[in-house]
Amino acid sequence: MLELTGITHRYDGCLALVDINLRVNSGEKVVLLGANGSGKSTLLKIIAGLITPNGGLYRYKDEAIDARRLKDRALSRRFRREVALLFQNPDAMLFNPTVYDEIAFGPRQLALADVDARVRHWAGVMGLTDKLQQLPFSLSGGEKQKLALAALLAVGPELLLLDEPVSALDPRTTGWLIDFLAELPITVITTTHNLSLAPELGSRALVLSEEHRLLHDGPIEPFLADADKLRAANLVHSHRHRHGALEHRHDHVHDWD
Repeated sequence: MLELTGITHRYDGCLALVDINLRVNSGEKVVLLGANGSGKSTLLKIIAGLITPNGGLYRYKDEAIDARRLKDRALSRRFRREVALLFQNPDAMLFNPTVYDEIAFGPRQLALADVDARVRHWAGVMGLTDKLQQLPFSLSGGEKQKLALAALLAVGPELLLLDEPVSALDPRTTGWLIDFLAELPITVITTTHNLSLAPELGSRALVLSEEHRLLHDGPIEPFLADADKLRAANLVHSHRHRHGALEHRHDHVHDWD
């Protein structure tokens, strides 16, 4: 479905990604891991066509994707429908007057048929049917996340990119989302800091180092069992524990969002 070759990107001269090479096949569920600042969000934005890397080549379905190519109306229309990015903060994605209009926005912009049916279907899936006439900003954090996801899915994407999708969710809704994504019949790439949840979000891990390079690309379970690689990626921390007069130190995984 997509291929990145030698992708490098800088912000104001500061490296964000260095020589990233990877391929993702249709239908894969991939987890993108890395410490804060490693480049995870930048990589998702490049895949979503929101920024063009300073170096390297990005191809989606054998089509080169960059700012110049996306000026082609037909390519841009197809790409924007097929590739969807859910931002970590759903407030950044909500701007319509009602929940109904929020879900309908994408289908309307793309002149898709059966807009009303799409809205009501995804509102039902997300448990938002009774909130269709409410202001999006009146919803809870978890409901906003579900609304933003419904708005993306309403256009029928083939590649879904999720940036820390459980950060605003309570445990019950987190469990629902994991089950939902597992059954979703499209390609999904998800970033998370929560290593306990990571194996539930995909069987393949892409891990970015603090040097903004791809440290690991392969099955997730062996990576999570490799203490040296976890330390190299800054995904574990070590601190002292006291038990009465005894003191010891051991590693802990980063299980927060």
